[in-house]
Amino acid sequence: MRVMGLDYGSKTVGVAISDPTNTIAQGVEIIRRQQENKLRQTLARIEELIVEYGVEKIVLGWPKNMDNSEGFRIEFTSEFKEKLEKRTGLPVEVYDERLTTVMADKAMMDVGVRRENRKDYVDMIAATIILQDYLDRSRRDNGED
Repeated sequence: MRVMGLDYGSKTVGVAISDPTNTIAQGVEIIRRQQENKLRQTLARIEELIVEYGVEKIVLGWPKNMDNSEGFRIEFTSEFKEKLEKRTGLPVEVYDERLTTVMADKAMMDVGVRRENRKDYVDMIAATIILQDYLDRSRRDNGED
């Protein structure tokens, strides 16, 4: 069973996939769209990736504020979650995504990605961080670490 991690943004969705043992998350791609409310092609591409990788579960970044309150992006993310569940038939679990964009940006700085090029990768890396943290926590919770 593989798990898909998604970082949902206003114009992009970062996508990551776990390995078959659910140990390592790997970034796959960034799905781009012209308008936030135009999701048909985005959902279709996610479905293609689900089939291609044999995904059985989706982990969706949940955009909480630093004080643990729910910000304005929660409503959009919640609607996206509902559409994902309806369209794919898969369980979609939300997962705290606080600071993942900051961590993704720092990781790119550490390996020398130029500032003007970081925006091209940040969502995919954030999705990878969300998924990897989820996988690590799941293993700990199951006593596998």
